[in-house]
Amino acid sequence: MEFSINSLFLYVLAVGVIIFVLAQSAFFLVRAYKRAKELGIGTDKLKKTIVSTAVFTIAPAVSILIGVITLSKFLGIPLPWIRMSVIGAITYELPAATSTANALGISLSEAITDPEIYAAIAWVMTLGIMPSIILPPLLMKKIQGGMGKLKKKDSKWSDIFLTSMFLGMISAFLGVVFADVRSGIVGWIPVFVLLASAVLMLVCGVLIKVCKLKWLETYSLAISMIGAMIFAVVITPLFS
Repeated sequence: MEFSINSLFLYVLAVGVIIFVLAQSAFFLVRAYKRAKELGIGTDKLKKTIVSTAVFTIAPAVSILIGVITLSKFLGIPLPWIRMSVIGAITYELPAATSTANALGISLSEAITDPEIYAAIAWVMTLGIMPSIILPPLLMKKIQGGMGKLKKKDSKWSDIFLTSMFLGMISAFLGVVFADVRSGIVGWIPVFVLLASAVLMLVCGVLIKVCKLKWLETYSLAISMIGAMIFAVVITPLFS
């Protein structure tokens, strides 16, 4: 049978994984809702929380869709659909696929036709993310215990430490942003998008502080993300 990156078998596998993810989400949503009612949380507050959370997922969903489109050019639709639905991070999936392709000496400018190369990329993408699946259940209790002790000793230092960890995690992806700045104006597009996102977040912060728009706190991150995506779509054709 001829290999195809968009074979029916892969589509069936993708649909099965998506159904499982949706069923799992629905199960925990119902459990959480019932538990909240048992704790005496009002229906209005629960509805507000559900709506705000649903709105917040719009920005990640758009980035996931962009990730699927980007990866589908050389991996087809099923595998990126599975990967992005479960992991949902183009910042991991694309570098993993690209590094594997570079190691094998192939280009990702067109669809992969060799099943061995396709399998190698899929294995690297899968095995590379395994530590984040295995380590949290083993280490989370100790980490949370250590953070709890630190917060009891000095709450301000605990907040600074958590912020530093978050910024360190973000800094790990700055290499992707600044990787091609020496290639000309095209290489600066990610930097411009980063700055646009920062400006949008700053505007949201001013509106929250000055105009007292407290409701904007829930949506500021989503606004900055979607705004940056739109900005990227607009400026990329201009400089490419």
